[in-house]
Amino acid sequence: MIYRIRHLTEYEYQSPVSLCYNLAHLQPRNTSYQSCVSSKLHIDPLPSYSRKRKDYFGNNTLHFSIEVPHKKLSIEVISEVRIDEARASPELNLDLGNTCAQALEALSAGQGKNTLAAREFVLDSPMVRTIDELREYAEPSFAPDRPLLSAARELTQRIFTDFTYDPEFTTVATPLSDVLEHRRGVCQDFAHLAIGCLRALGFPARYVSGYLETLPPPGQEKLVGSDASHAWFSVYSPGEGWFEFDPTNNNMPAHQHITTAWGRDYSDVTPLGGIIFDGGKSQPPRVAVDVDRIKER
Repeated sequence: MIYRIRHLTEYEYQSPVSLCYNLAHLQPRNTSYQSCVSSKLHIDPLPSYSRKRKDYFGNNTLHFSIEVPHKKLSIEVISEVRIDEARASPELNLDLGNTCAQALEALSAGQGKNTLAAREFVLDSPMVRTIDELREYAEPSFAPDRPLLSAARELTQRIFTDFTYDPEFTTVATPLSDVLEHRRGVCQDFAHLAIGCLRALGFPARYVSGYLETLPPPGQEKLVGSDASHAWFSVYSPGEGWFEFDPTNNNMPAHQHITTAWGRDYSDVTPLGGIIFDGGKSQPPRVAVDVDRIKER
C-alpha cells in the first residue's frame, strides 16, 4: 500500500521578517515496515541555505535559513510512503513475552546493544518529567507477573477512557501535571502521559510523530486539508523490541499510521521550529494535511 502525504504550513507576519533559521522534521523515516519512496519539498521564499541530515535518533531533518525580508512563509512537503501491511499489523499475543518484573531485571542487567540504547528513554526529557502522580496512576496496570505488553495495552485503554480529547484545553507548553489533573488534552498530551507513566515505573518509552489516515463518514467526501499530524508512543521490551500504542484511538498502530520521526518527546521531533528576527506579534501558522491512498505503480 502506498500513501501520499501532503503537509502544508503557512505563516503570515504583521511586519517583515528580516531573517529566520529553521529546523524541520517533515520527511517520513524508514522503519521495519515503512519506506519513504519519495519526498519533495517546496519553500517560499527560497532558502538562502538548506541542508538535509540525519539527527541523533536517525530521523530525517532539514536545516534552512531565509535571509531576505518576507511577510509570508510557506513550507509544503509531499511524500509517498509504502507500507508493508503484513509487517505493520502483525498477529501479537500480548499475554506472552516478558513480564514487567522480567523486563525490569533485563533492563538492569542486559548488556546488549539495543537494551543499552533503550535505557536513555527511561530518563526525564524536556517535556516529560516523572512525578509520583504518574507512577501512582500507572501502577494498577503493571503487576510484576503481568506481561509488559498486556500492561501497556491496558494503560493505553485507561488513558482513552479516563481522558477527554479537548484541543481547546492544552497548548504545546501545557505541563503534563495539568493534563493529569484535569484529564483533558490532545494526542501529544496523551502520548506524553503514557511515556511519563512508563518511565516512572522504569520502562523505556519514546514519542512517535507521524500521520493517521482518516476516512470520511459513509457517503461523504473527504475534505481537503482535513487530516492532521498525529502522535503516539512505543515501549521497549528487552529481547523483543519496541512496540507502539495509540492512546488517542485506543489501538496499536498498524498500516494506517505513518511514522515521521521519534525521540524522547515532542521537543525532539517538532515538525517545524526555529528563530525569526522581527515580524511583529507572533501569529499561529495555518496547517493543512492530506493523507491519501494511491495505486501501486
